[in-house]
Amino acid sequence: MRIIELSDHPAEMLNEAALRRRQAADRARSEYERALNEHEMRLRALREERDRALARRRWWLWVRRVLAVSREKRRAPRPASLARDTVAGDGPTDREEMLMAGIEGERQVAADLGRALDDDWTLLHGYRNRRGEIDHLLLGPRGLFAIEVKNLNATVHIRRDDWWYDKYDRYGNLVESGEITDRRGRSPSQQLGQPARELEAFLRDRGQAVQVQRVVALTHRRSRIGTCTDPTVRVGISAAYVLRLVDAEPAALDGRQLAQIARLIQRDHDHHKVRRPAAGRRPPVSRRHTAG
Repeated sequence: MRIIELSDHPAEMLNEAALRRRQAADRARSEYERALNEHEMRLRALREERDRALARRRWWLWVRRVLAVSREKRRAPRPASLARDTVAGDGPTDREEMLMAGIEGERQVAADLGRALDDDWTLLHGYRNRRGEIDHLLLGPRGLFAIEVKNLNATVHIRRDDWWYDKYDRYGNLVESGEITDRRGRSPSQQLGQPARELEAFLRDRGQAVQVQRVVALTHRRSRIGTCTDPTVRVGISAAYVLRLVDAEPAALDGRQLAQIARLIQRDHDHHKVRRPAAGRRPPVSRRHTAG
């Protein structure tokens, strides 16, 4: 299987998140050092006043300055202790870990497909148009498959275009629930369906009336599909599900069509990449499981 790297938006977002963390940590250290210097200057001045009062035997002033020194010592600034999602220390934030898990899920799907498919197939990674981004486009004799990869450690429920999740502890107790949406409030099926329909129309207008099959692949080892009613996309666990869908389709595209479709996809992506510079997605909203 050939791989064409159109873009790597998750990696760009990870780099941006890591840069923001380092910048925030630098600001926190700078603020701490400034506050510490000011504290030490105040403490030094109070000690000098205390020692002068002692030397002049001004006992009442001496007592006051002893107490002031003690109070100032208790006010010594401490290194900032900030939430993992906003700043902080040497390790990655929760946001970065989520992005890394998503990147690993996409790489695993690409590797699994590559082991099973021959060079008649092409995987275009990171396609984007004006309606959004698609993780993988798998193009081959049996058709064109748009694949959205989700690395969700949860049980996923679906009712048409509404997606939500339940998360359980190891004892089977429900510990968290919420919607699954991206920053625009779109469920995974909408997040995938909108750019896929746009691509389908683009190809049709240029003489390639190919159906774009929509597939959401849940890659986390603890992903489960719960209630699933009238889904608007195919949903399965792991790349093996995608391969079963591929095997079920009849051969429909010859080599000439495949080459033309691949060129059109790259041209369309490049067009939108120039018109719409990449921008990082916002962090997940509380009580929602982002579909990034």
